[in-house]
Amino acid sequence: MTETQPSEQIPTAGPLEDHVDLTDFLVHLQDLLVQNADVREFLQDFAELTARELTKPGNTIACGVTVIRQKKPVAVADSDPMARRLDDMQNSFGDGPCLTALRTRTITHVPDVRHEDRWRDYMEAAACTDVGSILALPMELNSTAEAVVNLYSTRSHGFSHDDMVAAERVTATGSKAVFLALKIAQLRDARENLAAALDSRTAIDTAVGIIMAQNRCSRDAAFQILVNASSHRNIKLRVVAESVIAHVAGDRNISAAFEE
Repeated sequence: MTETQPSEQIPTAGPLEDHVDLTDFLVHLQDLLVQNADVREFLQDFAELTARELTKPGNTIACGVTVIRQKKPVAVADSDPMARRLDDMQNSFGDGPCLTALRTRTITHVPDVRHEDRWRDYMEAAACTDVGSILALPMELNSTAEAVVNLYSTRSHGFSHDDMVAAERVTATGSKAVFLALKIAQLRDARENLAAALDSRTAIDTAVGIIMAQNRCSRDAAFQILVNASSHRNIKLRVVAESVIAHVAGDRNISAAFEE
C-alpha cells in the first residue's frame, strides 16, 4: 500500500459534492473560534466536532489532531480515549501513518490495521486496540506550523471512497479555522510578551532612578550598577530591579546594597 495524494482522492466536481453538508460544521467552527481563548481548547473541540461530523451509523470515527511548530508538537487534541491512546503510541514509536502524512504532506490510508505491512511495531500495538482502519490527512495552514488530522474507525475498511472525500472536505474546511486559531494565539502571545517587556522596562527604569538618587551618579552609571548586580547574583535584571524597588518600598527581607 502507498500513500495517497489528495488530488487522486478528491474530485473537483460531481455528485460527491453533496456527500457531506458543511453548513452546520462551518457555523460550529465559527462558534468555537469565538468561544475558545486557548488554542488547545479550540483543537479539543475541533477534534470532537470532526469525529461527530464523520461518524455514521455502524461506523464510529475517532479523531486526533496534532499541530507542529518549529519541529515540536505544540498542541495535541483527541475526541476520545481511543484516539488519544493511538496518537500517544504513534508518537512513542516515532513513526506511523499520521506522522508519515505530516512529513510527506499526503493522505495516508490504512484500510485494515491487522493486515498492514508498514510501520510494523506501531501496527502490532494498534491491533491490540479497537481500531480497524486509519486515515491521516495533513492540514494546509499556509504558515510556519504544520498539522495533521488522524481519523480512526472501529471497523476494518471503515473509510470508503466517499468517506475519504468527506474527510478531505472537512479537513480542508477545518484548516482555515485552525489557521485562524493559531494566528489569534500568536497575536495574543505577542501582546502578552510586549506587556511583560513593558512591565520589565518600567521596573528597570524605576530602579535606575533610585540608584541614581542613592549614589548621585549618572543614568549610565546607575544602569551599569544594576547590570553588575544581576551578573554577580546570577539573576535576571528585572528581578534585581524589582528587589531595589521593594527595598525602597520597605520590604526589609530583600537585600539590596548597590554601590559603584
